[in-house]
Amino acid sequence: MKGQAALIAANSVGAGLTGSEFSMSKRDFDEIAAMLYADAGIYLPPSKVNLVYSRLAKRLRALGLESFRDYCQLVGAPDGADERLEMLSALTTNVTRFFRESHHFEHLKVEVLPPLLESARRGGRARLWSAACSSGQEPYSMALTALSVDASAAAYDVKILATDIDPRVVADGERGAYAEAALVDVPPALRQRYFIPPARGARPEWRVADELRRLVVFRTLNLNADWPMRGKFAAIFCRNVVIYFDEATQQRVWSRFVDKLEPKGWLYIGHSERVTGPAASRLFSQGVTAYRLDAGRGA
Repeated sequence: MKGQAALIAANSVGAGLTGSEFSMSKRDFDEIAAMLYADAGIYLPPSKVNLVYSRLAKRLRALGLESFRDYCQLVGAPDGADERLEMLSALTTNVTRFFRESHHFEHLKVEVLPPLLESARRGGRARLWSAACSSGQEPYSMALTALSVDASAAAYDVKILATDIDPRVVADGERGAYAEAALVDVPPALRQRYFIPPARGARPEWRVADELRRLVVFRTLNLNADWPMRGKFAAIFCRNVVIYFDEATQQRVWSRFVDKLEPKGWLYIGHSERVTGPAASRLFSQGVTAYRLDAGRGA
């Protein structure tokens, strides 16, 4: 995922609860799963035990701990907040790239942005949200799409909010520096205009140019906690995140997105996700994993 950090789907192999480097009891696994659910809304079924072991064993080694019981006591203690964040990062991943699921950006370019940017040219405001931004490729792709529609977009009242639960990937996005290989899906003309190539002798990274950077604002945000934003959004991207929540949490998040969309606003979700629950009576499919809010119907 991009993004709000998505749980790694595949199990590791060769690690178990007992007979390995560190002992892990069912109680240990259940406590870790409960903390991840409480912190991020991510559901860890028992089938993920090898995943948890393999990912967190690295943390136990780094900390010099002897067992998962010791680790659970550490992350469950009041002074274990920093390591609890390390645990969240270890158990989640951020699969993302520029223009991932390109049909969404084509839809944004053709259907959503032209009237939105026309309104902004006349003094209106335009707000979009990348709700699981990971290290920034998704919101910068949204911004590049806006600039491809109107090269003056950064001069208008246009902003893309980029949020993720993991402050580290948020910091990476805010830094806006990417290896050349990461830019392979960025159209050459956009890369040339809106990225700064590495200087001789510097780190081999392309940096986001100021004009592109001005369109994106990064913040840390947990989708299962309070949302401090007061305004609403013309479009929200939340892709390949909600699939890792249980059904009740999914339905709650969908409904919260409905409340944050402008009338006839758009929601883009992952290819394996579907809107369910009360939000399904308000959000109607308008293509491949693109939904539009029907402002005329009640929740």
